[in-house]
Amino acid sequence: MYPAKPALGSTVRDGKTGALGHVMGHEGPYVQLRPLAGGKEWDADPARVEPVDATELLSARVAVANERSWKASKG
Repeated sequence: MYPAKPALGSTVRDGKTGALGHVMGHEGPYVQLRPLAGGKEWDADPARVEPVDATELLSARVAVANERSWKASKG
């Protein structure tokens, strides 16, 4: 859990869902997150948002790149 609001553009884990997302904004009582692969933003409870370490972030980015590559190869 962050002691303060996470910085815009940082990557965090939504402790409720386990999903990783980029911090896109702070609206009302929520932190707005966007999936690493892009897509629709969702609201997360800031009390349940957790920092992501460099190893976990790299692993998630590789998974996103692999998925994009796989989809591109399927046409």
